[in-house]
Amino acid sequence: MAARLRAIPSWQATLGAALLVLGFLIATQLRTEAPRVRYSSQERSPLVATALELQAQQQDLKDRILELRGQIEAAEEAAAGNDVLVEDLNKELRRARIAAGLIELVGPGVVLSLDDSSQRVPSGAVAGDYLVSAEDLRDVTGELWLAGAQAVSINGERIGVTTALTDLGSSVLVNSAYLQPPYVISAIGPSDLHERIVSSAGFARFLAARAEAYGIVVGLGRSAEVVVPAYAGNVNLSEVRALPAPTPSRAP
Repeated sequence: MAARLRAIPSWQATLGAALLVLGFLIATQLRTEAPRVRYSSQERSPLVATALELQAQQQDLKDRILELRGQIEAAEEAAAGNDVLVEDLNKELRRARIAAGLIELVGPGVVLSLDDSSQRVPSGAVAGDYLVSAEDLRDVTGELWLAGAQAVSINGERIGVTTALTDLGSSVLVNSAYLQPPYVISAIGPSDLHERIVSSAGFARFLAARAEAYGIVVGLGRSAEVVVPAYAGNVNLSEVRALPAPTPSRAP
């Protein structure tokens, strides 16, 4: 046997050993590869299921984002509508406050003054006829309203729909203030308010009856900036009425 082995060429022995080592390596690799293949095949289904589940969750999140974005846009549109409504209500409130005399106004208009007569009262005449009375103030303010005045004040007292002018001795009670002559009447109105007053037949009759007959001093001038203060008295709520809801208009 030993002689036979020695008779084998060396290259054959080397080749045989190499083949033997190669076979061992192949067998070892096959043994280690089989569990890995089994592991991959066993884990493939759970991984695919997990990936599909994550994909579904991601789609749900995208849908939720789109839904929330739509809600935000709707809320923004509603807020814009509310802003317009609030702005309109504020405009209406301002117009109401102006009509009630609760806001100071500045604008072009006229300034008219009335002062007691400096003439000597004749014997047997009524001294009060030579003094500016509440009736005189009512007449002048009435002519101003008829001429288009939008706001009127007397010595800083705003004249409103509830203002009462009452004679108290030598003074006149306006709102809750006792005013003394001279009485300065400020009025804001159209650009031609001065011309309207000057050409008014009622104002002409007033001048004839009071200025010419009794010497009541009357002054009148135009001004580019007349200040009419806000009403300073108390405003009491006497009546509340609900406004009917507007009827929605139908498209033709």
